[in-house]
Amino acid sequence: MKRLLIVIDYQVDFVSGSLGFPKASLLEDPICKKIQEAKTHSDTILYTMDTHENNYLSTLEGKNLPVPHCIRGTPGWNLYGKVRDLLKDANCFEKSSFGCAQLIPYLQKENFGEVELCGLVSNICVLSNAVLAKAALPQAQVIVDAKCTDCADPAQNKEALNVLEGLQVKVLNRK
Repeated sequence: MKRLLIVIDYQVDFVSGSLGFPKASLLEDPICKKIQEAKTHSDTILYTMDTHENNYLSTLEGKNLPVPHCIRGTPGWNLYGKVRDLLKDANCFEKSSFGCAQLIPYLQKENFGEVELCGLVSNICVLSNAVLAKAALPQAQVIVDAKCTDCADPAQNKEALNVLEGLQVKVLNRK
């Protein structure tokens, strides 16, 4: 069975930058462990990067979330910490919105049997991309490890994990 690990938006601005939160840095080691395990098993690994331009505040997202973040080429746009080095050979999908629509044809072409997602933030981009993976591969097992995702609001994180389970995404290590 072909396996895929997708690291979602583990970028400086979501960890320690403009939209960072204290628990985000605690995800670094568990995410690194996931990447290393995937490499050991020769699984496919890819990652997404939230990518905005200088006009971010004039976009619909920017009007609803008026906090400039992940502006292409800024320090906050970069991958965070050790994850950056571990992903240097992985395919990158830049995305300007929550979900990465470019993943759908890639997932369908490769026909993965298992897709695991980790990264930030659980209630927005991880959730959105898990839904896309389920839509692209309805027979695949989609997995999210609760130890490898979070968001600033613990209640919203719990709700996101509940929604994922309701969509038949396997949630590992519930707190």
